[in-house]
Amino acid sequence: MVTIKQCTASDVQQLQDISILTYKETFDEHNSPENMAAYLDAAYNAPKLAKELANPNSYFYFALVDGEVAGYLKLNTDAAQTEPVDDKSLELERIYIQKRFQKNGVGKVLMAKAFEMAEELGKEKIWLGVWEHNDNARAFYEKKGFVKTGSHSFFMGDDEQTDLILTKTL
Repeated sequence: MVTIKQCTASDVQQLQDISILTYKETFDEHNSPENMAAYLDAAYNAPKLAKELANPNSYFYFALVDGEVAGYLKLNTDAAQTEPVDDKSLELERIYIQKRFQKNGVGKVLMAKAFEMAEELGKEKIWLGVWEHNDNARAFYEKKGFVKTGSHSFFMGDDEQTDLILTKTL
């Protein structure tokens, strides 16, 4: 059974651990060790995560399976969104799940939490960026009703990659 727990400031170390683990599981084989190390250090260092957790426009949730952190969700509203989007939109910035917990309903539970938060916050759309070659994630989002509405560049160190922007109108 999957349970959801909102992250607090005291969860920084666990958040850092699950962030690095899930990111490496998903993207390590597609990137150079140097680019991966630089990205992980910049994106998931403890002070940065603590600042993100303290932002009132960002929401983090752990997905727990038998008490173990299986994955997590990060949502952003207003100025916390990583792209300039209207105030009627909620960004689903991260939905990361350990490989061994994928395809067991964890993603569905986290996505349901995202939809619940969008409704609670009065949002009309949810949007996200997903790497164009992350076929499993793209299929999951499309199954949930997200459609491509754009793209943007994402830099993994010196490697320019393309993220697709997917949006779902609620």
